[in-house]
Amino acid sequence: MSTDLSVILPRVLIVSRRSVRKNKFVDFVGEYHLDLIVGYGAVPVIVPRVSGVHMLLDSFEPIHGVLLCEGEDIDPSWYEQDIAGLSQEELEEIKRLHASDTAIDKEKDSIELSLAKLCLERNIPYLGICRGSQILNVACGGTLYQDIGKELSIKCLDSQRVMHINYDDYDGHRHDVEVVENTPLHHWFKDSLEEGKMNICVNSYHHQGVKRLAQRFVPMVFAPDGLIEGFYDPDAYNPEEGKFIMGLQFHPERMRKPDSDEFDYPGCPFAYKEFVKAVVAHQKKLNSLTSVQKPIKLNKEMEIKRKIIVRSFSLAKNLYIAGRGTNSPKETELEAGAEFLESNTALSVQQENRLKQMGATVRNAGSYIERLKLNEEREKMARNVMAKMTVEQLSDLLSFYHTMGQICSEVLDIKIHGLVNDLGS
Repeated sequence: MSTDLSVILPRVLIVSRRSVRKNKFVDFVGEYHLDLIVGYGAVPVIVPRVSGVHMLLDSFEPIHGVLLCEGEDIDPSWYEQDIAGLSQEELEEIKRLHASDTAIDKEKDSIELSLAKLCLERNIPYLGICRGSQILNVACGGTLYQDIGKELSIKCLDSQRVMHINYDDYDGHRHDVEVVENTPLHHWFKDSLEEGKMNICVNSYHHQGVKRLAQRFVPMVFAPDGLIEGFYDPDAYNPEEGKFIMGLQFHPERMRKPDSDEFDYPGCPFAYKEFVKAVVAHQKKLNSLTSVQKPIKLNKEMEIKRKIIVRSFSLAKNLYIAGRGTNSPKETELEAGAEFLESNTALSVQQENRLKQMGATVRNAGSYIERLKLNEEREKMARNVMAKMTVEQLSDLLSFYHTMGQICSEVLDIKIHGLVNDLGS
């Protein structure tokens, strides 16, 4: 099995949702999410909702993307000091109406907020669906309506009010939204828009939503009551370059025709398609930053020659440090290193200094001492000349030698590569 990251599919982390089945906790993720992620070329990695996982997120590296989706209401302590002025009676009524959503899961909050902030800090592609969009907004300093019906709908005209959740027609319920022009959502659904109109119908499974949108985000779609149903960060959106930060309040993956897997609109799966495109690009970017050139595998003869050269350099280094004494190496022991250096004469100043410090430029003790003295005299003369130069002249000189150093470095690499090939032939 290959361990080369370049041939491993990118990994998308998805936090599971906890449920109870046969009196036991069960973690799950909606299958539609998994199908789309796999279908577009990534691997979903499920992060279990268990205590302490938010402290172990490093164990899920490498992280190429994060998809956060369904779940309960987010603990309001993450974004507000009070309960938006709602009375105790109103809060109890909300809990009765939305019993499955109002059971706060603080552990899931911690895991998902940690992941969202990680994505924002490291520019990891992030797609938030429903609760995932709310997590993204809260992670960036935004706030939520505790209950849309109690805080927003009550202030709207009858013609503007929207039913954001319908338990009697859970998957079939749709409501109208208006798409903002020149946003990603507009590009995905433009072929489905009627001429002169910007409206589509979306599904809806929520009683909370964005109240104050975090400053970095731009709305992409509004419900008739003014609720923001989708947003993105325009400065962090370029899927081809691995950039994708977005939240959608509705569920495009579940917008399908009755008793069918056919989507309501061709643009429904595009959020996942572009998200995975960004994930793939992000993985490639990470691989290019972390890839290490594999060492050249030497045959037996070349390995013997390499060891002789290394030993020659080591002896030269000891000679450089300790000077010639009773246990000084023989001239023949230094010849291998000398021959190697003589075949590679185009050294940059930096490379010459590095080799000098290692003692690798030593042909014999006498010639090394003479060369060292000569270099000291040259350095002294150079310092005297440079002391009389202007700042502009020194800057030009520095630029010139920097360019020459780059050229020498390239030539040296070519020569060393040629030497290795010669040794192998």
